Amino acid sequence: MNQITTRQFSVLADCGKIYQFMLDIYERDWKNGVPAPFFEYAFSSFAYWMDITYSYKNRIWEDNGKIVAFCFYENPMTDIYFSLKPGYEELASEMIAYADAMKDGKIQLILFGGQDALMNAAKQAGYNQKSESWDMQFDFDDVLDYSLPEGFHFVDSDEYDMDKVSKCCWKGFDHEQNEGLWNHQYEQSNYLLEVAPHATTKLSVTIADEKGEYACYAGMWWTPENKLAYMEPLCTIPEYRRRGLASAALSELYRRTKALGATHMTGGDNGFYKAIGYKPAVKWTWWKKR
Repeated sequence: MNQITTRQFSVLADCGKIYQFMLDIYERDWKNGVPAPFFEYAFSSFAYWMDITYSYKNRIWEDNGKIVAFCFYENPMTDIYFSLKPGYEELASEMIAYADAMKDGKIQLILFGGQDALMNAAKQAGYNQKSESWDMQFDFDDVLDYSLPEGFHFVDSDEYDMDKVSKCCWKGFDHEQNEGLWNHQYEQSNYLLEVAPHATTKLSVTIADEKGEYACYAGMWWTPENKLAYMEPLCTIPEYRRRGLASAALSELYRRTKALGATHMTGGDNGFYKAIGYKPAVKWTWWKKR
């Protein structure tokens, strides 16, 4: 008999437990919730990505002490996600009701294709789907093999300069256009990634130009339990875009992780991924109150 109890999430006590829970229920289409690296990446990047001061609002459901469901926010705090173990769909209504009260009702629910019980509960609670999109994945039954353009080279992982990685990400995500020139802003965030429990930064790919300046960065969270190459983040600085650097970086990640046993790699929802062979795999839907 199920003996369901609930409790609030604790950063110090529960990060590892939630990581394992997400590993256990993972499916390639995310129908049970996001992959484990999704949550850990958000937390380890909190210096610039998300505010963890509200993490006590995240809620855990347990059956005889084992986690079976998790309701949590990412960024912004109004975006609510759900991880639900198959066989516990009866918790869906309770989870939606809890999410509805997390922040004065001014929230949106992020639900993935296949989370039917949660979608039905959301409808019953007065939510409507407002939009959707498809994230793409690369299936390693196919081949990803784009060459590095002339004048660029891969940086050896033992020679990474994290200051340069931070600068590359600052420029690569167009922060300079909106927030000013690089001046070591949020530099600590990449150092946090270095010590994240399941980070595999030595598998990440950095591409530099002839002067040694970093031009493209592709992060990797190798997840052997799910045979998942979780790629995050990916960026190219503005002056080197449309030269094939990102394609070459992902090709190198493909080679490195396939050798370890990976069967698929995450991507995004834009046309770039489709152009190099990615295929739609994860349906995102956004829900708001009527």
